[in-house]
Amino acid sequence: MTEMQANPSFRLVYVPGVTPGKWVRVWEQRLPDVPLTLLAVPVEDGEPTLLGGGADAGLVRLPVDRGSLSAIPLYTETTVVVFPKDHWLAAAEEVPVADLADEVVFHSMDDSLGWQDLPGRPAFERPATTADAIELVAANVGVLLVPQSLARLHHRRDLTYRPVPDAPQSQVALSWLEERTTDLVEEFIGIVRGRTVNSSRGRAGAAQPEEKPATPGARPRGTGAGKPAAGKSGGGRTAGGKTSGGKASGGRTAGGKASGGKSGGGRPGTGKAAGGKSGGARRGRPGR
Repeated sequence: MTEMQANPSFRLVYVPGVTPGKWVRVWEQRLPDVPLTLLAVPVEDGEPTLLGGGADAGLVRLPVDRGSLSAIPLYTETTVVVFPKDHWLAAAEEVPVADLADEVVFHSMDDSLGWQDLPGRPAFERPATTADAIELVAANVGVLLVPQSLARLHHRRDLTYRPVPDAPQSQVALSWLEERTTDLVEEFIGIVRGRTVNSSRGRAGAAQPEEKPATPGARPRGTGAGKPAAGKSGGGRTAGGKTSGGKASGGRTAGGKASGGKSGGGRPGTGKAAGGKSGGARRGRPGR
């Protein structure tokens, strides 16, 4: 993936019958600072435009050169046959290819169905474009097989169409130069695939939420409330007082301070322990 330019823009080429509007609207919402330019070209110019670097990505019809171009198939179109409204084919809900055996079937130069054996009777000439073929159909000279989106694009009041279930079909794909898979291309791939802003792999999804600063004076987790003893402790505990500055051998004080010397295990009652060594004797309370 290459880095984005300082002043980025995005060029999207598309062929007749493809409607990129819904994806363009999402782009404008997510990346309002990156202008998207639409380039409408004839069906045969979609692939050359991408190969020549004239666009960053394209909505084109398959097949394309997979040696240089990456492609994500988006959808497959229904093939229909276009004919005059008063034609006998209008009585059917769908038209099998075999029913066209006696019809003159036009095969335009920009055909995107990839016929190996065109059905019906051959026309006297091949129209240059789908638009030219539609004009001949309107003149009741023959019929035309096209993807449904092209039949809608060239709609006329005097023409209609029906699905042809066993005819070849056209696939629409998002394609781009593999060596130019930029961040903006990744953004558009995410939009076409329906990713949300947070799941996008591109720039819009790269930002992470900032951590909140620690509250002044807050105590870090896992720390105790008291201060550690000044000296070493051998296991002795104090109920409320301070530990001794020297070593404690296990004696406990109830409320006073531990002795400065060593304790042999005796426990004082309420007063301070003796300054010298204690052999274990207890000192009781003084009489009143």
